[in-house]
Amino acid sequence: MSLILLLSACGLLAIGMPVAFALGVSTLCAVMLGSDFPLIAMLKQTYEGVDSFPLMAVPFFILAAELMSGGSLTEVLLKFAAQFVGHRRGGLGYTNVVSLTFFSGISGSALADAAGPGSMMIRMMDKAGYDRAYAAALTAATAIVGPIIPPSIIMIIYALQDERVSVGALFVAGFIPGLLIAAGMAAVNWRVSTQRNYRGDEDVATWQDKLQTTWRALPALMLPVIILGGMRAGWFTPTEASVVAVFYALVCGKWIYRTLRWEALPDILSRSSLLTASVLIIIGMSNAFAWVLTVDGLPLTLAEWMAAQQLSAMGFLIAVNIFLLIFGIFIEPLPGVMVLVPILAPVAAKLGIDPIHFAMVVIFNLTLGMITPPVGGLLFVTSNVSKVPLAALTRELKPFLVAHAVILALLTFWPGLSTWAPHALGFQ
Repeated sequence: MSLILLLSACGLLAIGMPVAFALGVSTLCAVMLGSDFPLIAMLKQTYEGVDSFPLMAVPFFILAAELMSGGSLTEVLLKFAAQFVGHRRGGLGYTNVVSLTFFSGISGSALADAAGPGSMMIRMMDKAGYDRAYAAALTAATAIVGPIIPPSIIMIIYALQDERVSVGALFVAGFIPGLLIAAGMAAVNWRVSTQRNYRGDEDVATWQDKLQTTWRALPALMLPVIILGGMRAGWFTPTEASVVAVFYALVCGKWIYRTLRWEALPDILSRSSLLTASVLIIIGMSNAFAWVLTVDGLPLTLAEWMAAQQLSAMGFLIAVNIFLLIFGIFIEPLPGVMVLVPILAPVAAKLGIDPIHFAMVVIFNLTLGMITPPVGGLLFVTSNVSKVPLAALTRELKPFLVAHAVILALLTFWPGLSTWAPHALGFQ
């Protein structure tokens, strides 16, 4: 049954079928051709995949991000980032990195970051004389910080697959790796800007202007602090935190920034609903896909095989990294987490690997698949919004991929980068 499942899934993905439908059709083929289970069993597993109270946080965090975007938050964060780094050589590149990092603390989605503030920064960099392909590559490479810095949808899904970690622990664990990714992208921007002589903005903001811009951006920057602080203080659960985020975003957009219009709410709700539906379809189909693998005994077989290899903890992490880098080329992060975490996480736990450390390695690794051709979804979104051919975008992406590989190695060999912050705050 597993053979039918995997072969059909690979074939459907190869011909370009959307991931959710490829997983669903391959599961259907496996159940019909390789088992005696009734088809209703697949429907039951698909429903159970989305029948989860913690999963309610996903649509609310998506709605909060849409409300913040509708409230002109993007412009506020761009001005806030530009005042500190815009005047330096390659200043707009640094502004791109900093603004996307700040926005990731609101959206939780790499695609939203690239399509929203990322598209604005690409146009600004193009007008300022930057190569448009380079601007698009910088945006795509930096946007993957979205699922790393909280709130993160993929972290919520991961915590549902591995009971050894909590959503709060993963949210806190994402801060240092997220900042490390931003620093790596800024380093690449420094090198390229020096080589190509990309100049910064000659106008330097005064301290008075900086204070005014910072004061205006402060309400937006407080959203991740409120979410994490409230969860750590025990005021609300991650699911309740998502509802708090919606109300806070509404207050910011309507009454603090006064740029959110009531007539815009139907469009915001519509976009949020469509994005939520697409995420939940992937989750439901992935759960059915993983169920077939579990019923057929593949996770147990794989775990026994890995145990027989007598790999050390570090050897296992290296093997997982290689496997996930290849796997992530062909499948999106959400279904990757749904399918692989129930298989790999128990093996990692038996080898004594900290579950938080392992979670961050897996999440970052699978997220990298969004910018690796041929399937990288983030590449297609960025190419579309920037009007840059995919081939030109991929060529400019090479130094950023090298920087990401270095950061992945640091996260793999230095567990404290992922575990220090959550352990310091009492998450186990």
